[in-house]
Amino acid sequence: MTVSRSNRRRPPRRPEAVTDPMNLQPAQPAGAQMAGFAALLRDHGLQVGPAEQVAMRQAMAAVGPLNERHVRAAWRAIACNNLRDWRQWDDLFDRYWHPHKTRGTVKVNGQTKPRRDLRQAVEALRSDATSNQSKPGAPAAQSAGDQATRSDAPVSESDLSQGGATRAEALVQRDGQMWLPSELTALRDTATSIMANLRPTPTRRWRADVGGHRLNLRQTMRKSIAFGGEPLTPVWMRRREREPQVFILVDVSRSMESHAAFYLRVARAFAQVAPVRAFVFHTRIIEITSLLQRDSAAVQEKINAVTAGFGAGTRIAESLLAFSRQHARAQLSSRSRVWVFSDGFDTEPPERLAEALAAVRARGARVSWFHPTHQAAFSNAMQHAKKQLDRTLPLANLHDLIQAKRVLR
Repeated sequence: MTVSRSNRRRPPRRPEAVTDPMNLQPAQPAGAQMAGFAALLRDHGLQVGPAEQVAMRQAMAAVGPLNERHVRAAWRAIACNNLRDWRQWDDLFDRYWHPHKTRGTVKVNGQTKPRRDLRQAVEALRSDATSNQSKPGAPAAQSAGDQATRSDAPVSESDLSQGGATRAEALVQRDGQMWLPSELTALRDTATSIMANLRPTPTRRWRADVGGHRLNLRQTMRKSIAFGGEPLTPVWMRRREREPQVFILVDVSRSMESHAAFYLRVARAFAQVAPVRAFVFHTRIIEITSLLQRDSAAVQEKINAVTAGFGAGTRIAESLLAFSRQHARAQLSSRSRVWVFSDGFDTEPPERLAEALAAVRARGARVSWFHPTHQAAFSNAMQHAKKQLDRTLPLANLHDLIQAKRVLR
């Protein structure tokens, strides 16, 4: 017995799953709710501006406000620019449009948390200072005058008046880290002037130059053929010069913890304005030139990741030997300038540092040592290595770096 296809019974059609419609409150206009949702997205790092809000409103008008699944997908494509935004989109959407689905009792209405104005911030600072002073045994706050009257301050006695007041700028006087954009610009300008002040090294080769002082007789005679043998176009030569190659070695040991951040910023300024090579060393040495040349806000975090494991002992001599034998073996020459930023405290025997510096100087390089204090006292390793150094210079702030320009050649 055969049954025709038309007589077959079809199963009942299941109703489509209906999601909760978007929580469009009639008390508020749609534009205000859209602005609140955009503010929530911006608070969590999404780049949603007026253009994105207009596009989201047009997308909702095209698919309909009751079709939440399509509205959610369209808005996600407009507001999300990376994987991080894509992953947190569903949570942010539900927290705003379906607050009853979120866990806990906190509901989001699109309003950002209120910010304190300037008067409230000042009052909070005053109350904190008053509470700290009222506590017994609380240390007294250090004033700017106390910091300016230290023995290692770069300003002279004539620049200071009673009470520690000074006419020097805070930029050139402050030790440690530099964060303001104007200060970083001044640091780069100083690095540019220092690199321009370095003397190039002459070579044995010559190159054609109109302002040269040596006559190339062969080329002059060849060009005189066009004028019947008259040397009307003489060819002058100048000795070819090579720009100095600078190597910056920064000590990031535990004893240099308070100075390493400033020294890394100095190395980064030089790496951004000139083709220098930068290294950090502790128990070993590693090159960070590629990281310093990147103009990224997270460069400090990348440097910390590269130097992971540092912070234990100090092996300056072994690091310098590895530098001269492995990292810069083919580049060290008479045109090389090696700048070491360190306090000189080494855990190895004192004579090892002198041997390591002698290996660097054996290739013709000039070694300059920058120490973070203005005192003349050195470690035992530095006492043995004095003869292997071209110069020792203090470098505690930008003022010291500007003064070093006079002697760096």
